[in-house]
Amino acid sequence: MAAYKTLKGQSIRQVAQDPTNPLVGEIWYNTTIGALKARKFTAAAWASGGAGGTARQTVAGFGVVTEALVAAGEQPAGTLSAKTEEYNGSSWSEQNDMATARRILGGCGTQTAGLVFGGFTSGNLDLTEEYGGTSWTNGGALPSATRGLAGAGTQTAGLGFGGFTTTSVTTTVEYNGSSWTGGGALNTARQALAGSGTQTAAAAFGGSGLTAATEKYDGSSWTNSGNLNTARQSLGGTGTQTAALAFGGNVPAGVTGETEQYDGTSWSAVPASLGTARARGGAAGTTSSALYAFGEGGSNTTATEEFTPEVTASVLITTS
Repeated sequence: MAAYKTLKGQSIRQVAQDPTNPLVGEIWYNTTIGALKARKFTAAAWASGGAGGTARQTVAGFGVVTEALVAAGEQPAGTLSAKTEEYNGSSWSEQNDMATARRILGGCGTQTAGLVFGGFTSGNLDLTEEYGGTSWTNGGALPSATRGLAGAGTQTAGLGFGGFTTTSVTTTVEYNGSSWTGGGALNTARQALAGSGTQTAAAAFGGSGLTAATEKYDGSSWTNSGNLNTARQSLGGTGTQTAALAFGGNVPAGVTGETEQYDGTSWSAVPASLGTARARGGAAGTTSSALYAFGEGGSNTTATEEFTPEVTASVLITTS
């Protein structure tokens, strides 16, 4: 009889259904589907995307990673921009210009139904423009000419908050698709802040004075919430009121690439930083897929980066 060497090592259990709480690295054989599976961990990361066409900062950005839009801003040598660029998940394409070139403006909505408002040329602006997927049209004017405000919501249910008129303000305004009306005031006056969410469920975080303050809006009033771990201004932000990301921005030492995630109550550091630390860029997406494009990190840039979160999942083991 032939002699066989005894096999030793980790045994692989056979189960009809995947285990409820497998450990990372655990392997099993699912008899129902006839396949090996394992528990895999993938770390959060920022990765380079397609570069934009025109280097600029203080832009408006919104949408999702595969359908994002960046508009306006300040080009090198201080030239104001009216340029519009759309992102398809891999590359940018230039679209029709806005009617009014400007910088430090607010924005919200989608790539096919966008809204921008306020900003600065030689003075603060009250102008609103609506984007329909190919071109811009004028919308209702803001109650007060304002720059440096944040935005959330949609083209027909938009929200603008904070900003600077003759000083940093607590103002909140709501857009119904044709005109703006006043909402509840922020608790902390600030400009150069970021926001996320909708007209009736928004979050505001960071801002001028290098604040870490975070507030939540319920459609009528703002309440204070847990502070950012890193106080910053001119940062990027995206997501919802209960699941938001903050990234980049100005800090006392210059610019940062740090990323934080919000759960509706508190912020936690994400162990993944932007490849290019910068501020004043355009943000789009959610906590599960985000984008930061253009901005300034010592000089204006066309850099685009895409965020993927930490994931622990059960996956098939394939052989080839």
